[in-house]
Amino acid sequence: MSKGVKYLLVSLPTNITLANEHDEALTALRSAVTTDNGTTVPFKIPEFKIGTLDALVNQADELAKLESGCEGVVSKVGDSLRTILEGDDEKIAQQKTVNDKPVDQYLKSFSWNKVKYRADRPLGELIDMLQKEITSIDNDVKNKYNQYNQVKTSLTVLQRKQTGNLSNKSLTTVVDPSLVIRDSEYLETHLIAVPNTITKDFIKSYETLCQFIVPRSAIQIDSDEEFTLYAVTTFKKTSQDFIHKCREHKWTPRDFKYKEGGREEEQKEVDKVAKDEKKVWGEALRLGRTAWGEAVMAWVHVLALRVFVETVLRYGLPLSFVCGLVRTTPKLMKRVRGSLDNSYSYLAGNAFGRDKKGRVTKDDSAMSADMQAAGNTGDGADYSAYVCYEFEIN
Repeated sequence: MSKGVKYLLVSLPTNITLANEHDEALTALRSAVTTDNGTTVPFKIPEFKIGTLDALVNQADELAKLESGCEGVVSKVGDSLRTILEGDDEKIAQQKTVNDKPVDQYLKSFSWNKVKYRADRPLGELIDMLQKEITSIDNDVKNKYNQYNQVKTSLTVLQRKQTGNLSNKSLTTVVDPSLVIRDSEYLETHLIAVPNTITKDFIKSYETLCQFIVPRSAIQIDSDEEFTLYAVTTFKKTSQDFIHKCREHKWTPRDFKYKEGGREEEQKEVDKVAKDEKKVWGEALRLGRTAWGEAVMAWVHVLALRVFVETVLRYGLPLSFVCGLVRTTPKLMKRVRGSLDNSYSYLAGNAFGRDKKGRVTKDDSAMSADMQAAGNTGDGADYSAYVCYEFEIN
């Protein structure tokens, strides 16, 4: 993974050198970005089918939106992996590979996937294909992680019933069925969880809450650190009134219906859901690992298309350019950009001027609205004299 690493894709026309050759242009780019600030490797981009100028302008806008979408999906899949692996950075890093390679290695050895994205297809088709792919990845991951969260929530609820306090846990393993009156026409047993701090008040007052409470019928069934569970018998016709009065006193009435084999059935349900949760967890992890790599791959191919389209728009035809991948750090990125600006500001004509010491100055008043709108540094905030895109994959 490339945490703490920033990348810059830079495209320059080969005529930046006298020989107008690819290798010399790459050497010039490497000279502009010294090894103190970063490393530069060639980034191979095929020549695609070029349509009309209007189509290229529209495609540049589409690719900008698509790249933002790809970055968002990569981030969301990463967040899903972080959730399922409970924030374990080491385990998360192990899942984040592209074609079984660390991101840095994949980028340095990037080659256009001609099988998956046929370079002989029109640009519009490639953009549509990548759009559909990133949408599919997003939906698949979202659905699987929603499924996992639902199963996990169900398991948590069932486990809480077994491990909670007497005011909310399941009573199937707590209550002896012989203590509960069943099949009586007139009498009914109520189970009441009383906070331990007020059990004395309960014993003193439960008989007078309402009419038709069986005197001295309260039986202590169980207790924990917070509550004591009592069974109280009333006549059925006053049951609702009794339950209402209990709630007013901050005592918690508990529902309990005896069922033959209920304990075993409850445990079987917990075991089944726990097994389902483990299975879906594994599926979500495998999908997350695969989806992250595929989303990054799609993102990098979109970046390659952005570079190509912007290169045609910026430098024109016949097309002869070199593209390099610059690897640096967030701290050094400003110096990298400064060096590139100093070396290639002349590509923008009058957009950049120089002060008396030869340093580049950006004269905003000299820049046309079209040039400002063509800013392509990754966030679109600034115009650069050369084609470049900043990105970071975490």
